[in-house]
Amino acid sequence: MQAHIGRRLQQHFAELGPQERRVADFILSHLEDLAMYSAADLSRLSGVSKATVTRLFKRLGYDDFKAVKAHARLLRHYGVPLASNTEALENGIERFRRHADREQHNLRQCLEGLTPELFDAVVSALDEAPDIAVVGYRNSYPVALHLRQQLLQARANVRLMPAPNQSLAEELVELEPQALIVLIGFRRRPRFFEMLVDSLAQREQRVLLIGDPTTANYDDRVTWRLECALETISAFDSYASAMSLVSLLANTMLHRRLAQGRARIGDVTELYQELEELAP
Repeated sequence: MQAHIGRRLQQHFAELGPQERRVADFILSHLEDLAMYSAADLSRLSGVSKATVTRLFKRLGYDDFKAVKAHARLLRHYGVPLASNTEALENGIERFRRHADREQHNLRQCLEGLTPELFDAVVSALDEAPDIAVVGYRNSYPVALHLRQQLLQARANVRLMPAPNQSLAEELVELEPQALIVLIGFRRRPRFFEMLVDSLAQREQRVLLIGDPTTANYDDRVTWRLECALETISAFDSYASAMSLVSLLANTMLHRRLAQGRARIGDVTELYQELEELAP
């Protein structure tokens, strides 16, 4: 990926003329919205000529403003936080309303992307697989950890892989073909993630992939894929829809095996009390 446009501007700022600096200041203050502007917008809003805008982007190494917009969209698509100095979150109660609207939109997108057939197939796999391995790196790790913890309350043989500071291959090689591997793969994934998907496909392993829209290109290599939107009103991604999906999956699986699940939850609760692990 090309160098972040904000970093390019900062690196070249001292070399810019007064008019170019006005454009640069405006862009740095509106990075998260850059893909929505036109060159004419930048000219008008920063009070400089279109020629100045064009000259600035040439200096930064872009062929034209279309290349700049494509770069800005690509950065956000792959999860690069683009925070501006504008009042993106605003003051007062409005920030809470906008945040809630965005979160609800993400959750609706996630749920509308499901079909009863897809969801039932995934829940059946979570219920019936003899072993489940959950894998998640970086920002995917907390979601993977939570999914494992939720499933483990209702069924046995759910593992989080790899163990801390250990390699993944040694653990994956032990799994039977009937096992289910749940990959949590949200954007800004480690570079080897695609190799992992390819390897599991070659081994004909059943894979459930939970990720954001950038995982669409893995559709032909996994058994099932569930998609969660992460967009927020500012720079950092939100995993609220992912955590909600985890809750829905785990609860539905519990109700498929209600008698066994209740018995296991009871046994775990008794052991909690015996070991005094949890506060009252």
